[in-house]
Amino acid sequence: MADYVFAETKGKAGAPLVFTFHGTGGSERQFHDFPRQFQPDAHVISPRGDVSENGALRFFKRRAEGLYDMDDLALRTEAMAAFVTHHAKATGATRVIGLGYSNGANILASTAMHLPELFTDLALLHPLIPWQPQPRPQLSSTRVLVSAGERDPICPPPMTQGFVDWLDGQGADLSVHWHPGGHEISQSEYSGTISERLIFQKRKRPRSLSVRGRFMCARPSGGNDPPAVSGGAGTGMPKDRQTHRRGPCGQL
Repeated sequence: MADYVFAETKGKAGAPLVFTFHGTGGSERQFHDFPRQFQPDAHVISPRGDVSENGALRFFKRRAEGLYDMDDLALRTEAMAAFVTHHAKATGATRVIGLGYSNGANILASTAMHLPELFTDLALLHPLIPWQPQPRPQLSSTRVLVSAGERDPICPPPMTQGFVDWLDGQGADLSVHWHPGGHEISQSEYSGTISERLIFQKRKRPRSLSVRGRFMCARPSGGNDPPAVSGGAGTGMPKDRQTHRRGPCGQL
C-alpha cells in the first residue's frame, strides 16, 4: 500500500466510506469535512497528493498544462487503488464513495477505471481525461456524477462531454451537472447536486431529469442537450486552452 499522508474521521459501523481528493495546490483538508455535513455517520478518508509541482501538491506528474505523464499516472493509479482497497477492506464498508475535484477528480477517475468494482459512487468535479479510456463495462453498477462549467477554460466542455459519452457507453448510472461558470466549484454543485441529488442519498434507479443548468441526466434529448461550444466535438483541446493558467487548487 502507498504511504500517503491522509486525514481520517472514523464513522459508525455500516456507514458509507468516503474518500475525498483535493485539487492541485490543495491538501487533504480541502474537502475532508464536507461529506459529514450531509452524512454525519460517514467514515471519511482524504489522502494528500504526493507529487509537488513548484510546491503545489498533486496526485500525479504532468509535462505541461493538460499533458499528463502517463507512465507516472499509471504508477500512481496503482498506488491509489491499493490505498483505497486497503481502507475499504479495513472498514468493511459496502458503500465506497469517491469525491474529487480537478486533479483529484482525475486520479479518482483513473483509479475507478483501473479497478471498476472499487467504488460504488463517484463524484467527479471538473475532470479532464485527455486520453481514450479502454472499455470498462463493470462501471455499469457504479453511480457517477460529473460536474462541469460551461465556460471552463481548463476543462473545455467538448472534452468533458467526450468523457461523459464514454461513461454513458459503459452503462454507468450517470448524471451530469453543468453550471454557467468556469473551473470554480459553484454553490449548486455543493448543495443542489452532490448532497441532495446523488452521492449522499439512498441509491435510486431510475432518477428523473430536472431543469437544465441545475441537474441533468447524461442521456439528453432535444432541449436538454448540454450547451454548445466552439472548438470541435470533444476529441481534442483547442490550442488557446492548452496554456491557460489558474491559481492554486484549480489546476489539473
